[in-house]
Amino acid sequence: MHDPYTLHTLENGLRIVIERMPGVRSAAAGFLVRTGARDEPAELAGVSHFLEHMMFKGTRRRRWQDITIDFDRMGSIYNAFTSEDRTIYYGWVRRGDIEKQIELLADMMRPALPPEEFDMERNVILEEIAMSKDQIEHLALDFLQEKIFAGNPLAWPILGYESTVRALTRDQMAAYWQQRYAPDNMVLIVAGDVDPQAVIGHAGRYCGDWQPSGTATCRTPPAIHDGVDVLRVDRFKQQFLVLSYPFVSARDPLAETAAAVAVILGGENSRVFWSIVQTGLSPRAGSYFMDLTDCGVLLLYGACPPEAAEKLLDAMRTEAKRMVREGVKEAEVERVKNRRRTSLAVESEAPYHRLTQLIDDMEYHGAPRTVTQMLAEVDAVSRGSIAACFERFTLDRPGHLASVGPRAWPTGA
Repeated sequence: MHDPYTLHTLENGLRIVIERMPGVRSAAAGFLVRTGARDEPAELAGVSHFLEHMMFKGTRRRRWQDITIDFDRMGSIYNAFTSEDRTIYYGWVRRGDIEKQIELLADMMRPALPPEEFDMERNVILEEIAMSKDQIEHLALDFLQEKIFAGNPLAWPILGYESTVRALTRDQMAAYWQQRYAPDNMVLIVAGDVDPQAVIGHAGRYCGDWQPSGTATCRTPPAIHDGVDVLRVDRFKQQFLVLSYPFVSARDPLAETAAAVAVILGGENSRVFWSIVQTGLSPRAGSYFMDLTDCGVLLLYGACPPEAAEKLLDAMRTEAKRMVREGVKEAEVERVKNRRRTSLAVESEAPYHRLTQLIDDMEYHGAPRTVTQMLAEVDAVSRGSIAACFERFTLDRPGHLASVGPRAWPTGA
């Protein structure tokens, strides 16, 4: 079979990953920057996300208005996002515009950080922080991470804190950018019906003069804490509960199995859906697999009237324990696998979705994977692999409970 991938590294350390997708009419390009909230010193909490905003606020060649207009001239579908361990910038265009898209994204990677825009954007970030505190689910998940990852940079929210964002200076951001946005800490990924050698030429033309920093990314795996933590917030009418358990990391061979566990337990038509949502215990409840490079956490969550918190917690623990003790049914496994197969089949036809999959591949596997390889991992999920997952990371234990809402419950936390 013809290898669809071209891998290349510029002299300055910028890695280039290209997937040729013959027959499609579009192409997507994106920069993976290996930096996120967990790479920030405590006093700069939130700088990665703030910087992501500032990357759209002008360069030496473009004002922020020009950046927006140039994206629109191409009809680009574009965006950026920051997570705990990475920042992504991408654009999806007609294949004939891929050089223009790479040039624009590359120009943005060398921002001017104009002082007047810095001060204005700070207010935007502060408003985001305030809005997140008005959403009980966001507040609860930030509170959870603060407690289970205590003592590790994963403990602070991606948005940062009001105090750190207010105190952040442009010079501190510029120093962070210079260290973290160096070519030897970045990957350019392109997917679509493109000429790989032409893409490499574009990368050399627009990124070849970037200077490497030689700074290695050093991350300490967190100790994931058990216990009970309560945050009383009177303005909410519901109580939000999150149960969490240490689980496999995104690099673990059982990562695909762990994702299936989360869907069987708390996805569509899941055990949580039928035993908790459909019985009226919670209007919204489910599970989520938080997968990071060096750790993982399985979350069970639900909202309820404050007086029903005991019943909801009991139901959540019951479903978690039952899954471990009784195992799963073959029909449950096949249903989840088929949904995943369909998702991969659909996504394999769109350059943007392949771009996002390649980003995960480079972070978690160190190399791109074909859709055939990904499907083989789905095929390997079984009742046996789920049992093996629970042998290493059981849900038949207290785990950690975060309780957020108007009720100070459980008492004594």
